[in-house]
Amino acid sequence: MLNFPFNIIVKPIGPVCNLHCDYCYYLNKDELYPGTRDFRMSYELLEEFTRQYIQYQPGPLVSFIWQGGEPTLLGLDFFRRVVELQEKFLPVGWQATNSLQTNGTLLTDEWCDFLHKNQFLVGLSLDGPANLHNFYRHTKSGQETFSQVISGLHLLQKHKVEYNVLCVVSKANVQHPIELYHFFKENGIKYIQFIPLVESLEDGKVSQRSITGEEYGQFLISVFNQWAVSNLGEISIQIFDECVSVWAGLGANLCIFAPTCGRAMAMEHNGDVYSCDHFVFPLYKLGNIRDQKLIDLVNSERQANFGRQKKEVLPEYCQSCSVRFICNGGCPKDRILPTADGRNLNYLCAGYKRFFSYIDPYMREIAEMLKRRQPLGLIKQRVFSVHKTLWKSVGRNDPCPCGSGKKYKKCCQPSVEPLVKSI
Repeated sequence: MLNFPFNIIVKPIGPVCNLHCDYCYYLNKDELYPGTRDFRMSYELLEEFTRQYIQYQPGPLVSFIWQGGEPTLLGLDFFRRVVELQEKFLPVGWQATNSLQTNGTLLTDEWCDFLHKNQFLVGLSLDGPANLHNFYRHTKSGQETFSQVISGLHLLQKHKVEYNVLCVVSKANVQHPIELYHFFKENGIKYIQFIPLVESLEDGKVSQRSITGEEYGQFLISVFNQWAVSNLGEISIQIFDECVSVWAGLGANLCIFAPTCGRAMAMEHNGDVYSCDHFVFPLYKLGNIRDQKLIDLVNSERQANFGRQKKEVLPEYCQSCSVRFICNGGCPKDRILPTADGRNLNYLCAGYKRFFSYIDPYMREIAEMLKRRQPLGLIKQRVFSVHKTLWKSVGRNDPCPCGSGKKYKKCCQPSVEPLVKSI
């Protein structure tokens, strides 16, 4: 039996959503359940899941994750029942945490009051200012959604709900890293996740909405320069925090950078459990908690094999890579580039390698300072020193230190030069 926490991403309303975002990977999951009209999870199943999920965790902290579709379509009463059931089954001294991913369009004062009082962590989908956000995120009738999402953001802030923003990096916004960063900063957003869009097609290619590895690498470097110089310790960006953790010897927290996976599964509205949120396909269905114990599904050989595959089929290119210690081949869903050894390489590989190589001197300093328990002010001074050393003597026609292969004047000079002058 597992002796570590495992996560189940719960889809209590399946793929049902009030929006129709072009890049959503979950909208078509209704095809798994032909003839189903009502995707609402029953209270009976909710109770059974809650009981088992708590029972099989090592405790004392049990993390619940609610996604969709759009989970707020279930209404407040459903989540009031969630809290009641958690209180019913939690042993004395144990605590439940709840994370809710939402598009934010249905949030109200009543919703946010509940979320605050019950200490929910809310993930809000927001892809930048209106012109960038609305490009792919719209209603079923094609109407813009930015105004509704911003209203939802303001309600979260008004009620002091703990939240982070999930920004999908797509063709629409990948060329605007600085604009995105300052938009989030100016709107008081302190916790940001940048999720690269990679949509695999049946012919082995990717959609036109998808970004390239090179684009993602440049995007991350541009944002990192702003963050490291201006907001280190003040704004949390998930991938940067992950890098700090790994360089400091604390290991990966994100499954995409862990050596193996398989500790985060997904459960549909009817109790079907799948190996991963990104592998909700018949081939990866482990079973149903109505028929089998949840712990037996989690501990099944099928799931163990799923988790091991990430490491066991790592391409030779990755095995000798200088940044393998942080990347570990990335998420298996993005391993779509064929290699000579017959094992697929991560589509974002070039971008990851460039980004991780670029931040290495910064991360070494941050990690060393953290190990010595130095205050934030001193850490910032060391980061400033690294930044100046790397950039101050670069000529306009020199190769850009970011590793793009372009001349400095054609690459990072416009965004980096003001930062260098400010420190």
